[in-house]
Amino acid sequence: MGAMVVAPLLKLNKTMTSTRFITTQGQERGVLFRELSYQGITRKYAIIVPRNYDGATATPAILFLHGSGESGTDGSRQLLVGLAPAMLADPERWPAIAIFPQLEQNADTNRQWLDDDAAIMAMLDITRKEFNIDPKRIYLTGLSRGGAGTWSLGSKHADTFAALMPISGYGDPAALALGLVKIPIWAFHGLKDDVVTADKTRAIVDAINAINAANSVTGTDSSVKATYLPEANHNAWDPAYRDPLTPAWLFEQKKK
Repeated sequence: MGAMVVAPLLKLNKTMTSTRFITTQGQERGVLFRELSYQGITRKYAIIVPRNYDGATATPAILFLHGSGESGTDGSRQLLVGLAPAMLADPERWPAIAIFPQLEQNADTNRQWLDDDAAIMAMLDITRKEFNIDPKRIYLTGLSRGGAGTWSLGSKHADTFAALMPISGYGDPAALALGLVKIPIWAFHGLKDDVVTADKTRAIVDAINAINAANSVTGTDSSVKATYLPEANHNAWDPAYRDPLTPAWLFEQKKK
C-alpha cells in the first residue's frame, strides 16, 4: 500500500444539497459533505452533526458502513438507507456525530469494507480532529456488506470502538472472533433473510461466546447480544435503528 495523504476539504461540495445550520460561532451543523485525498483519489463522505452540538462537550461518534446498494462515488447515496434516516427522523434519540463513508463502486463488485480500511479510519481521524469527539464513546455499525464491515473493522480496531452493531452481516467466525471478545456487541438479523442468511450472524456470535466461555474465569466478556427478527427479511436495519432501545443501549457503552 502506498503512502496516504490526507487533505480534507472543509467547505461543502457545491454540487450537492446540504442541510446545514450555522451557529454564531461558525461551527457547522446538520448534514455536511467532506472529501478525502487518498492515494491520489478523491473520496467523498458525509457527516451528520447534531443541531445542538456546542463544541464544549465531548460528543459520541458513530461510524456507519452502508450496504452494496449504496456504493458509488457521489458521496451522498449512503445517507438514503439505514442510520441516517433514523437519525434525521428522531435526532433526540441519536445525540451523536455520525460519519458516513462510501465504498467505491467499480469493476470489483465483491469489494469489501476491509479493503478501504485505511481511508475509512482516516475519515474518522479527521472528524475527531474537527469536532470534540468523546474517545471513550466511538461506535461502529453497518448493514449487509456494511454489517460484514462492522465485524471485520471492529475486530481489527478493537481498541478504537466502544461497541459494535452489525446488522444482516457475515464473515469468517474463526478469523473474527478472537478480536471481538472484549467489545460489547448487539447484532441483528432477519430470520427470513434470503440474501444473507441469519446463520452467518449466529456463527460469529457463537464463536465469540465459545471463547468467552473458555475465558470466563478471567472475566473476559464482550457482552454479546443478538436479536433475530422472526418476520424480517434482509432489511433488519429499519426495525433495529428505529427501536428506541437500540441507541439507548449503544450510548451506554463506554471504553474503560
